[in-house]
Amino acid sequence: MSFGEKIASIMERPGQDPVSKDDVPWYMKYAGRGVGTVGGFIAIFLGAWNCIGILLGDVSCLISGMWQMVAGFLVIIIEAPCCCMFLDFVQSVSDNVERRPYWNRAAVYCIIALPAIFLCLGVSSILGSGLIFATGVIYGLMSIGKKASIDDMSAAAGNPQAPAATMRSNLVDNAQPIGFTSKPDSNV
Repeated sequence: MSFGEKIASIMERPGQDPVSKDDVPWYMKYAGRGVGTVGGFIAIFLGAWNCIGILLGDVSCLISGMWQMVAGFLVIIIEAPCCCMFLDFVQSVSDNVERRPYWNRAAVYCIIALPAIFLCLGVSSILGSGLIFATGVIYGLMSIGKKASIDDMSAAAGNPQAPAATMRSNLVDNAQPIGFTSKPDSNV
């Protein structure tokens, strides 16, 4: 058993299939989980730090800090439900999100990260919400999927009957060449 397989067996969720159903590499899955978990904790801490802005009379930083803490908690609930075992609904929420496609998670993480930055532009907002946004970017990359093999790419580039080439040529098959236009009919 390799080191990667040992880490993968440790990081498995309860009841998870040992065989992956998608083509996403294991390091991308754990990068998303790791950045999401660490980013969620950092977002909560820096969100509390933003809330101190109320002492200076900055209400938008207070709202930004509260938003950032809620977003960080939501990311922790989804990515690391073991950190919130004392809440009974966390595992069901996390399992429900696991069944969704990766692009759903990417969109949610990117959307919930932005309001805190727009409300209070500061280092703590950018760093805390930036890690949540980075988690969304990682899941967005996972939703794109695996790159084709070099053989498949070279076959598609060299073969005019490849699906990409035929798709492109079908778009222009019905176009009339410029040099073969007919004269206007003078009888009309």
